[in-house]
Formats: sequence, C-alpha cells, structure tokens
Amino acid sequence: MPGIVGLITKMPHEWAEPQLLQMVRSIRHETFYTTGTWMEESVGVFAGWAARKNSFSDSMPLRNERGDIVLLFSGEEYAEPGTERRLKGHGHEIKLGASDYLVHLAEEERAFPSNLNGRFHGLLINLAQETATLFNDRYGLGRIYYYQCEEAFYFAAEAKAILAVRPELRQIDAQGLGEFVSCGCVLENRTLFRGIYLLPPASAWTYRNGMLDRKSIYFEPREWENQVPLEPELYYEALRETFSQNLPRYFNGREPIGMSLTGGLDTRMIMAWQKSRPGALPCYSFGGTFRDSQDVVLSRKVAHACEQPYQVIPIGEDFLKNFARYAERTVYLTDGCAKVNVSSDLYANTQAAQIAPVRMTGNYGSEILRRLPALKASEPTAGLFSPELLPHVRAAQRKFAGLLEGHAVSFIAFRQVPWHHYGLLSLEQTQVTLRSPYLDNDLVRTAFRAPGSDKLVRNVFADDSYCIRLIADGDSRLARIRTDRGLAGTSGRLRSALCQGMLEFTFKAEYAYDYGMPQPVAWVDHQLSWLHLERLFLGRHKFNHFRIWYRDALSEYVREMLLDARSLSRPYLNREGVEAMVRDHLAGNRNYTSPIHQLLTLELIHRLFVNAN
Repeated sequence: MPGIVGLITKMPHEWAEPQLLQMVRSIRHETFYTTGTWMEESVGVFAGWAARKNSFSDSMPLRNERGDIVLLFSGEEYAEPGTERRLKGHGHEIKLGASDYLVHLAEEERAFPSNLNGRFHGLLINLAQETATLFNDRYGLGRIYYYQCEEAFYFAAEAKAILAVRPELRQIDAQGLGEFVSCGCVLENRTLFRGIYLLPPASAWTYRNGMLDRKSIYFEPREWENQVPLEPELYYEALRETFSQNLPRYFNGREPIGMSLTGGLDTRMIMAWQKSRPGALPCYSFGGTFRDSQDVVLSRKVAHACEQPYQVIPIGEDFLKNFARYAERTVYLTDGCAKVNVSSDLYANTQAAQIAPVRMTGNYGSEILRRLPALKASEPTAGLFSPELLPHVRAAQRKFAGLLEGHAVSFIAFRQVPWHHYGLLSLEQTQVTLRSPYLDNDLVRTAFRAPGSDKLVRNVFADDSYCIRLIADGDSRLARIRTDRGLAGTSGRLRSALCQGMLEFTFKAEYAYDYGMPQPVAWVDHQLSWLHLERLFLGRHKFNHFRIWYRDALSEYVREMLLDARSLSRPYLNREGVEAMVRDHLAGNRNYTSPIHQLLTLELIHRLFVNAN
C-alpha cells in the first residue's frame, strides 16, 4: 500500500540513489499513485514515497518556512478541531484541509509524534540538528519493515522494496513460517523473511549523521491499562460523548467518502451519529450471487432510512474468471500478509474506488468495544507439513498462549489488529483510503475503562447493550431495524428470540457449508450432492464460498498450483499429504478449504518473493 521507503547511510550518493529509485519503483502499484524522492547526503537520508493522488499524503515532502524541518508522512491524521487555526495564529502558513500543518506540529511540539491520532508512519528530518527520526503510529498499523546491515539501514512500507535491493534476504524465516501456519500471521515484530523485521508500535528511532542515535517508544499500553474502570452508566456516558464528538473528524478532508455498510452494529453506530445531508453519502455493500445477504437486505434499509443512495458490489463470475490474477496480486501487494481468500476484497475495493476514493467502515468496532477475539492458534491439518516444521508450529502455539494472559483490550488493539487484521487492511488500502473511527485514540482509551474490559469475550452477543443504546440515542429509526444477528429491532421478546435463533442457525449452517464443514459431514454432503443442499444456506450472510469454488469453478487452478512439481518440492511440505488433500477436496468428499487457502498463499509467496528474479 502507499507509504515511504528509503535508506539511511554514510555511503555516497552514487551508491544510495539507484537503490532508492528501485525501492520507489517497487511500491508504485497503480497509475493513480504519485511518487517522489528526497535526498540529503549530508545527513545520510535517501527517502522516497508513493501516495494515492489527492489523498492526505499526496503533498510530500512537507517543509517549515525556514526549510530546515522536512517531513515525509504516509497515512492519515485526525487532528483536534482547531489545530490548523491555532498553528496559523502562531504565524505558520497553513492550507486548510491539507496535511501541511503536521510539519508545524513537529516543529512546535516536543511530544511529536505522540500527539498524533491515526494510522501512519513517517520520517522527520531536522537539517539544523542533522537528525532523522523514523516513526509509526501507536498500533503499528502504519507498518515499517526494516533491515540493518553494515552499509545502511533500510526501511520501507512494504517488504518487497527491501527485497528488491537486498536479494540475499529472499529466504523464508522458519519461526515466522511456524507462526503463519498456526496463527495465520507472523507474531510480534518479525516477518516471513529472514533478516527483515518490523518497527515496533509507537516507535521514534532517531539517526544522526547516518548512524542510529536513539531508539524511543513514545507510548506504552499500560498507560491506558492503568486507568480506573467506570461503572456501567458512567462508562456509557463517556463512550457516547467520545464517539459523538470525535466521529466528525473522520468525515473531514478534501476527498469524497463512501460508506461501506454491513448489517451489524458497527456501521450502524456510524450512520446513527453522522448526520450527512440527504444524498451526500453514497453507501454500498459487497454481495454474492446466490441471494441478497443479510448485509445487503439490512444495509439497504439503513441507507433508505438515512436518505442516502445505495448499491451492491457483486462478487461473482467476473471475479472467479480472473481469480488467478487477483490471488497473485493479493499476495504480492501485501507481501504475503493477506491470503488468497481475501482476493475478493481486492476485486470489490477496485469497484468501491469508483464510488468514492475514501471508504468509511466499521472495522475493529466489535473487536475494540466488545473485545471479540479473532486471532487464534490452530493445529495444522495432519499430514500436510514436514516434521521439521512442527516444532516451530508448537513454539508459535506456546507464544500465543502467553499473549492471552495480558489485558484484553491491549491484546485486541496492539496485537490482534496489527498482526491479524493488517493483511486485509494493507490490501484494501492499495485501492482506497480506508477509515474507521474505532481506532480513534480517545475511543480506545475509553474502551479500557469499560466494566470487565480486562477479559476477552467469547460470546458474540456479549456487551452489545452499549452499542444498541448508542444507536438508539443517535437515531431511533436505525434502532428499529434489526441487525444481521437479530439484535435490536422492534419485535417483541419472543419474536425477537425466534428471529435471533433462526439467524444464528443460518449463520452457522452457512459456515458449515463453506469452509467449516466437518469431514464426516462433507462425505455425507457429497453422497447427497444431487440435492444441492448448499443452495439452501449459502449467500445468506457471506459473499465468499470457497469450499465449493475450489471444488468446482477453481478446481483447475487449485490442481495446477498445488500439484505442480515446484509446489510439492517445498521443504516444509509432505508431498503425499498435499496430493491426498487436493484429490479429496476436488472430489467433494472432504473439506480442506482453510488448508488450501494457506498452501496457495505460501506457494505464491515462494514464486513472487523467494524465487522471483
């Protein structure tokens, strides 16, 4: 996704510049990206960037009036109201609605970047002091990959930029692979590539004259963990005040915004409190081909109640016809952080960008406000992986168990979100600017004060009363529309319970008929395939149906990719196990949807990064 790249070195300009230009080329993925470079050999900085045209970051580099403070910034920042006017009052030249105020914040406030609110990373150069400070946001979602060697310190928003100039790093890290197989992502500050690491969250690393001077962390989660919990009513009042006051920041800016609606609580809360004039906020949902899902049915009602236009972006034959291209591009764009099964989101977001360049979502709402865990450690499918890999998988499971012992909101905000959710975020942000008010600093700080916030919640319906009440207080019309899981609405208690029970049944049934079908049931379903039972359940809640897609429409792709001699020769795989898995899934008498996601992704990582020219 758009971001900054570069190297900090004492080597001469002639050595550094060609590498920088190659790094910049490697992250220019779309024609609507702008790119540029900034180099100053006297401080050892050779940096570049890619940004979406007209986005918040499309005006780099930022300079103060004297020209001795230079800022490269990627991402978005949601400032306190009045920040720009305050800086103008101090004599700074500010263009309202642009990002140039940031360099003046950096010039005036010693706490920079700890006072920033958003997802971002950047490089701040002070020419007078001959320093350069590399920083990211407190969640680590403004990801920075880095590699340190004798000649230089390399940094990049995408690992591929470093791999482009340091080909000796094109090796899979065994520990990272074990975590990827067990948890679906690499944990902590490691990556899949040996020698490439991640800048820790809330980092501010300062270099002087091309050499590392100081590693600083400007925020620790314990600052929020140590707050005193609030009683339920006081917590709700604090939540309502914070959400309603800070939400307008996320609808500011110079670019048009589209609202990505679902049938759940999180986008409903946004619509309840964002009072857009009629027809001013285009709304859309991603849909499937079997029927209108609950997301589509309910989102259409919400948009109508708010007098906003609404449309469905379908995921169907066109996507499946071009699946190989979208799968490869998904893995490439995200450095393997997103699996092939979210390639439909790449397809959908290319369509969403035609509606509006900024996509407002409810992402992370249920996770932050209701502490719902999605990151977990799983046992790999028996017989697929070599005995040599399994110790790394076991180590990942032990590591994950230790991570669960801390504060629940810290686990969600500072581990699950930047590790588990990063892949999809980085994919979507190659096409649109993605926004969500649920990682607002004030809101997350408030979530730490919820009653029982130190414990994870396993029940999907737990702690929903605050969110339902917030919707009702914002717009009572929206509270009368039930959610996709049967919450809220105007039905009586008995009817509501029946509706919730039926929706929960169809949700679980669709999960079973997609990638969650147990093996014995898959065999029975195969024997009854002439009944086409999946048509009764698929499409009611989801738009992806990879179990049957891999079996039918994508069977040739799966066979060609996973039974290819190169794929079967990977040292961490058991050839016989992979062949049996593919044979049984394509025949329809077993369900190996999740392992197929995993193996297709790993094979593309090899072809695109490890073995690529």
